[in-house]
Amino acid sequence: MKDTKLSTLLLCGLGLLILPIIPGLFDWGNAWVRILDIALLYVLLALGLNIVVGFAGLLDLGYVAFYAVGAYMFGLLASSQLTDTFPAIAAMFPNGLHTPWWVIIPLGAVLAGGAGVLLGAPTLKLRGDYLAIVTLGFGEIVRVFMNNLDAPVNITNGPKGIAQIDDISMFGVHFGKTGHFMGLDFPKVVNYYYLFLILVVIGIVVCYRLERSRIGRAWMAIREDEIAAKAMGINTRNLKLLAFGMGATFGGVSGAMFASFQGFISPESFSLQESVMIVAMVVLGGIGHLPGVIVGALLLSALPEVLRYVAGPLQAMTDGRLDASILRQLLIALAMIGIMLSRPRGLWPSPEHGKSAPAAVPTQAAK
Repeated sequence: MKDTKLSTLLLCGLGLLILPIIPGLFDWGNAWVRILDIALLYVLLALGLNIVVGFAGLLDLGYVAFYAVGAYMFGLLASSQLTDTFPAIAAMFPNGLHTPWWVIIPLGAVLAGGAGVLLGAPTLKLRGDYLAIVTLGFGEIVRVFMNNLDAPVNITNGPKGIAQIDDISMFGVHFGKTGHFMGLDFPKVVNYYYLFLILVVIGIVVCYRLERSRIGRAWMAIREDEIAAKAMGINTRNLKLLAFGMGATFGGVSGAMFASFQGFISPESFSLQESVMIVAMVVLGGIGHLPGVIVGALLLSALPEVLRYVAGPLQAMTDGRLDASILRQLLIALAMIGIMLSRPRGLWPSPEHGKSAPAAVPTQAAK
């Protein structure tokens, strides 16, 4: 049995390694690889939100705020935005502010984790719908703040966004340039695919270990019954803050990678719709179950791009009366409704979550 699982993992790993090379071999273009890149970023985001929603049971609708914190942190530290605005910074860095990756990735995780703790601190006594409303407001506050932080001092460049963000260079590999190895071309989208894949694997290992640790079991106790967990001596306050901080860490790293990959960020990329979509990935895949969350993230991130090829012909059939983008959103909504009706616990739910407690064995005295 173990040999079978090991063989399956090795085959899956080999398939993931050669997957981005296949379109280049058949001249299919890089569009499909770009979809895979974005899908991997959403997997990383969904893994982080699953810590908050799936493990600890805290409904967070403002998760995109941490995504924005990481992205803007990278954008400010790896572009000419700050040097153009502040002459003192330009004098300190005459060649431009080009922060290396080994500073940016940990810093993005720390800043977003701190933002998660700041969000969690005033919401410790809130539950359910009230917690969702407060976190939703926090996400919108961050977006509006980034949108208006161009006056009186232009820091984020407001709605115009930050452009010309540096690509990541790691171990002599410049991810923004096309590389060559064994007669194969490795363009930017392929290079970033392998970087995102490594981060996703690290995220899966971290979440797997957390789920089976004492902290993970404590989170699940809080999720099932917070009052009972507190009665058993669990420090619910600290564990809730830890869940917010750990989940936000994933969002910060994802945001930093998104900024580097896109080369441009603006407040429009961190709207409420993004938060709702990430929550839908967790719920649709199977809340609290890592394989289900990954499947949900891959499905919902790739589905809109795939449906572009369906919405176009349908629009042509109606002589252009239907807008292709609206039609695509309609098809996504119908697909989600159909999945939730047929699989109300998600596509791949946790086998343990939701099981009833075993019935008590009657004692001799009770008989």
